Amino acid sequence: LVGDAEQVHKLAALENIDISGIDIIDPLTDSLKEDYIQTYYEIRKHKGMTPQEAEKIMENPLFYGAMLVRKGRVDASVAGAVNTTGNVLRAGIQIIGVKKGFSVVSSTFLMVLQSGHYLTFADCAVIPDPTSDQLADIAIASADTHQSLTDEEPIVALLSFSTRGSAQHPDIDKVRKAVDIAREKRPGLVLDGELQVDAAVVESVAKRKAPDSNVAGKANVLIFPDLQSGNIAYKIVERLAHAHAVGPIIQGLAKPANDLSRGCSVEDIVNVACICSLKAVMEEVSEEYMHANL
Repeated sequence: LVGDAEQVHKLAALENIDISGIDIIDPLTDSLKEDYIQTYYEIRKHKGMTPQEAEKIMENPLFYGAMLVRKGRVDASVAGAVNTTGNVLRAGIQIIGVKKGFSVVSSTFLMVLQSGHYLTFADCAVIPDPTSDQLADIAIASADTHQSLTDEEPIVALLSFSTRGSAQHPDIDKVRKAVDIAREKRPGLVLDGELQVDAAVVESVAKRKAPDSNVAGKANVLIFPDLQSGNIAYKIVERLAHAHAVGPIIQGLAKPANDLSRGCSVEDIVNVACICSLKAVMEEVSEEYMHANL
């Protein structure tokens, strides 16, 4: 836990919660705070940051928590119950940084259907109108997220209001270009588009609209062309199909860090903390694999 140690202990006592086994790091008294302040100043001085401003900002538990992740003192961070998504992402992007090979930080929702099946929706919370390059990175990151959380092979559909040229529009061109970019960046990924959502997830429709597609009718990762459609879709599925929406799950940062809604429940916090832990383990395994094969 990151924050005022005295306040944390008082609140735990008030709620009758035993936190004797939990480390509490106070940004005001931590032994490494000067190193963290200096690091933040070095990161941001090209933006006009002064040492005094860096010291003030690093008193904020949100930014201090992100620095703990950057320094490897913790494996992941979860924040947002009392912070906006913008502030959580700002701390993550400025301090943890964007993952190598990616152009953007985005988000997914893991949709747990009543049937027990999983669908990953992206981007539903961060990028309002992604470019083709950004959409490609969102697709790749979402595939990795889906596999790390479900242990299923990701089958990725980039969605549109057209299936395989059934309509022509600049918005469709954006999706088609994103498909080409994603295939070039991740050749082994099972990915296709542009697909309408029924062609992506309903096998009988897929046979009519895209019979030669290796994704149509089987997709478990759905990439929406913009934030409006993604946000609307996940809420429709959550409210009308009674799916459980887990997220938003932040992806594209160099190390795992995640956001919470300010209206989050205890269950939401637990779920996101578990997800961050899984992502941290999977990234560690991936790094070990890469080093072993260099």
